Amino acid sequence: IVAILGPNGAGKSTAMKAMLGLLSLKSGSVSIDGNDISSLSPQDRVKRGISFVPQTRNVFTGLTVRENLEMGAFLRNEDLNKVIDEIYELFPILSEKKSQFVGELSGGQRQQVALGRALMTKPSVLMLDEPTAGVSPKVMDDLFSRIIQVGKTGVGILMVEQNAKQALAIADRGYVMVNGENRMEGSGKDLLNNPNVRKSFLGG
Repeated sequence: IVAILGPNGAGKSTAMKAMLGLLSLKSGSVSIDGNDISSLSPQDRVKRGISFVPQTRNVFTGLTVRENLEMGAFLRNEDLNKVIDEIYELFPILSEKKSQFVGELSGGQRQQVALGRALMTKPSVLMLDEPTAGVSPKVMDDLFSRIIQVGKTGVGILMVEQNAKQALAIADRGYVMVNGENRMEGSGKDLLNNPNVRKSFLGG
C-alpha cells in the first residue's frame, strides 16, 4: 500500500490521473510490471492491470449493486459469477444489498461498491482517489480495514488520502507532494514519525 499526501491543491489527484493516461505527462514515464505504458490509452492501461476509483461519481446510482459490479467487468469474457462471489467475500454487505439500487446505499456502502467494481477487472494496481472523503470516522476505519484486505490479496494499492495519519498507519510507503513535486518519501512508519510531516499534516 502506497499513500500520497500533500496540501490541498498540490496536484496529488492530477498525478494519479496522469498515471492512468487521463492527462499527458510533461516528463518521466509510467511502467507496470516492468513495461512502459506511457504511450497507451487509458483503456489499454486498464487492460494492462491498472484500475482507478475516482473520488466522486464512482458508482452508477440508478443500477443495483450487482449491476454495478457487472459494469466493472466490461473487459472480461469469462463467467463473472466466480469473480463476483470473490467481491462478495471481501465485502459481505454487497452480497446482502446485491439487488438494491446503489443510490439507496450509505456513503460507506457506495465506496465498497466502487472498490468492488474496480476489482472486477482483476487489476494488479488499484488507484484510489480520497477513498474516505466525506464519511464518518467509524465508516472510515471500516474502509481502511477493507483496503488492507484488498492489499492482502496481492493487489498493489496507490491512494491519495486526506486522512494522513490513518493512511500512513496502513501504508508500506508514503510520498509527500508539494506543488506537484515529490518533496519527501519513506516508509509509512518513518513518515508518521517525521517531525516535519507531523507538523504539516498530523497536527503536531
